[in-house]
Amino acid sequence: MTRTEEVIARAMAFVAASQAARERAKEQRVEWQKRVELSRPLPPLPRPVQLPLDLH
Repeated sequence: MTRTEEVIARAMAFVAASQAARERAKEQRVEWQKRVELSRPLPPLPRPVQLPLDLH
């Protein structure tokens, strides 16, 4: 294997490792987002409004 082929092989290995790391990070972000959505508090309930009743 010539020096040029070695450099190209290392570069291709680096690109593959980088892509795998990006995929893992993406999956971790998706899992983290799911946990964040589950841990959010429920929205507050609207305040009740008393309606006037005309009893004439």
